Parts: sequence; structure tokens; C-alpha cells
Amino acid sequence: MLKKHSSQYKFQMINLEDLVPEDHLLRKIDKYIDFSFIEGLTYDLYSHETGRPALDPVVVFKMLFIGYLFGIRSERRLVQEINVNLAYRWFIGFDLDEKIPDHSVFSQNRRRRFSQRPELEQEIFDNIVEQAVKHGLITGHFLYTDSTHIKANANKGKFVAAEVEVSPMEYLEQLHEETNQKREDLGKKAFDFEDKKETKTIKQSTTDPEAGFMHREGKPKGFFYLDHRTVDGQHGLIVDSHVTAGNVNDARPYPARIRRILDRFGFDLWATGIDAGYKHPYIAKFLKELGVFGVSAYKRSPRRDKNLFYPSQYEYDKQNDFYVCPLGQFLTPRTVNRNGYIEYRCDSEICQKCPLHGQCTKSKQKKIFRHVWQNDLDEMDSHRFDPKGKKIYDRRKETVERSFADGKEMHGLRYARFRGLARVRAQCLLVAACQNMKKIALILARWEAELGDPSIFVRWMARFTGLAKRLLKKWGLSLCLQ
Repeated sequence: MLKKHSSQYKFQMINLEDLVPEDHLLRKIDKYIDFSFIEGLTYDLYSHETGRPALDPVVVFKMLFIGYLFGIRSERRLVQEINVNLAYRWFIGFDLDEKIPDHSVFSQNRRRRFSQRPELEQEIFDNIVEQAVKHGLITGHFLYTDSTHIKANANKGKFVAAEVEVSPMEYLEQLHEETNQKREDLGKKAFDFEDKKETKTIKQSTTDPEAGFMHREGKPKGFFYLDHRTVDGQHGLIVDSHVTAGNVNDARPYPARIRRILDRFGFDLWATGIDAGYKHPYIAKFLKELGVFGVSAYKRSPRRDKNLFYPSQYEYDKQNDFYVCPLGQFLTPRTVNRNGYIEYRCDSEICQKCPLHGQCTKSKQKKIFRHVWQNDLDEMDSHRFDPKGKKIYDRRKETVERSFADGKEMHGLRYARFRGLARVRAQCLLVAACQNMKKIALILARWEAELGDPSIFVRWMARFTGLAKRLLKKWGLSLCLQ
């Protein structure tokens, strides 16, 4: 015999608090994350004396956080889900009989209010990072940086050819100085570097002009954005997220973002792990000047003629600054070009009479080009063979790569929800903030379950970290990596 349920027309006394499971993720986030700072950030964007009372900005952002936490891509769908999900209602503080705000609340606030404060999402993200630092979950000693592509909301077949101005790299002035100094050392006339504006032709989307057309080996073709993310090595928490067009080189924004991280949070950075896309002479020089132990991935050399000698067969004498060819002849520095590359050549007569000339070069004379900062790059490249460097780089796949995988699979980072660099940047920052909130809450909840009061553990960790810092400064970086 089957038990039949009667129609649901009963009057019942229900407490929403009792209907949300104790171990629900939103309960943990609500317990360990303080959202009150949002009121201060948005205070000037609201009228407090006239007009109809507006929806609390904390509620607006909590609703957005729900969408990113649970991968709800549509804001219309988000409102529908909140309307029927008891945990979502509890999180934003709405009772069962209260009407959920319309989806237009998001777009209208974004257009009318939040656009007046372009750095609002950045400030929200930074505050979450600061809360993680206070809980002892971020040290800032080991940072890992990489980028991932985000598919723009644009058809790859709809574009026009556009002439755009090329923004100069930040290190050009320093490179020009060192290039001219090297030319003077070689008895050459210094270059007169003029501030010429360079332009290039690109594919510009007619749908989203700020997206960049990406065409990289092993990557999909089309219009994309790039999320350049930096992650702390302790628990894999994100400390920076920066969005550029998909056709921007990875190394271009890296120095400025590292400086911002150090200035904003005051981290004592010891070492960093970076992908091969960041392997650039200036990056190596920049990290060395900061006193940071940089470790980069192996970068494949461009395609070469298999009938010629490998570049590694020409030995470089760092002390005397010359190359030695496989037959023992010297290639000495002769000049420096405008891009900062030193040209090493052998004597032309010796080179042409050499029995190995055909295996050495197809031109009349062998030439080797070496960047003025190549020594710094070689030093950083050697770190990946060091036991310390191997341990640092092995941690990279467990931090920044896992962070990207989690963001794309669980939090909607794979596709851009909006068009335009500013709005995609806001999306990435809120996704990163939600990933951090989720991890902070889960870690602190685990600590509380194991230790009772997590604040005791945090205070103990703070004392231990202070002692470790003093020891490491005294004995050196290698102690923490052995």
C-alpha cells in the first residue's frame, strides 16, 4: 500500500534558520567573511536624504557572489534560483515571504552607480585578501603568476582591420641607456632614440572592440581576454587578478602588477614561479633588482635548421665577454643594435676558410646576438636546475594552475559574461574574490573542527611566522626550501 501526500495547503510555523544545513558553504562564508566594508565603499554612490530607499549594496553584491560561487552565468537565472533556494535567501537576509529584487537591479546599479567608482571591484577583492592575511592564510613569501584565456562575447569571423598605436614597454628608457653605454664601450656612436609613435594593424572585433584576437600555438583562435593571476604559495589564495586583451604579451603587465602587490599588501617576497611566457630579459633583471629568487619554465627555442650547430655548442665566456665556436675560434662583440642585442662576430677571413663553415652558418660570416640583460636571464634560467628552484616550480601546478581550473569549471571564468575590458575585469575580480572567500571559509571551518577556536591557531601561526622570518633573514632563503 502506498502512502499518498495531501496537497500542500497547510499553515505552518517555519524558521528559515532551521532549514539551512549547518555545513552549507554559505553558512561558512557568512561566519568567517566580513561584508560590512562594502557599505563604506559604496556610501558616496547613494543618496541618504532624498528619494526612495535603495536596495542595500551588501545585498546586491551578496547576490552577485552567489552567482559566481555556484557558477550561475545568467543574472535572470540567478534571481530565479535565489527565489526558490532557501540557503540563497538566508544568505542575503530575505525571508520566505519577501520578494526577491528584479534582475535589472544589477544592470542599473552597474550603469548608474558602480560605474562612478571604476576601482570598486578591485577594492572588494583587496579587502578579501586583507581578511585572509589577518587570518594567517597568506604570507606573500612565494608568489606564482600565470595567465589564462577567457573567451570574449564576440564572433571570431566579424572583424575589421584597424591601425592602433603600440604602447611602449616600461623598460625602454633604461634599455636605451644601457644600449648606448655598451655602444660607447665598443667605440660606436650612441643612438639618438626619438619618441616615435609606432602603429600596427590588428584584427578588431566589431562586436567587442576591446577584445584581442589571440593566435598562439596550442591555443584556440579567436577573440579573447587574458586573466593574469598571481597566487600565494601557502594555500593557493589569489592576491592579484589583472585583465588585458588576448593579444597582449604575458610579460608586459607583470612588473607593474608585482609592484602593486608589494605596495598594496606590504608582502616580504622571497621567490616567485612564472610560466615560460614571462621568460624575458627585463623580467629577470626586474626580479634580480627586487632581490627575488625567480624560477621560470623551460622555453622552447624557435625552429632551427637541423644541419647547423645547436646554439648551445657555442660556449659563452662571461668573464671575458666572447663566444667560442666548435672549432675554437672567438666571436667577439662588434656592435649593439637598437633593440639592445649585442652582435658577436668572428673574423670574416677565418670564418670563410673554416672547414665547418657549412655547419655553422649559411651566410658569409657567423653572427650571434645576445641581449644586454642576457646574463640576468641566464641566471634566472639556471634556478630551474637548482633543488630549491625545482621545489618552487613544482608548487606552481598546485597553486595558480589549480586556481584557473577551479575558476573555469566551477565559477564561470571560461567565458566573458560582458563586453568591454572594464566589465570583464570586474567579472574576473569578483570570481577571484569568491574563490578566495570559499577557500578561506573552508580552511577556517576545518581548523575550528580540528582545533576548536581557529583564532588560537592563527595567533600561534603568527608567532611562529615571526620567528621563522627572523631566522630566514639571518640564515638565508635556502633554509625554507631544503
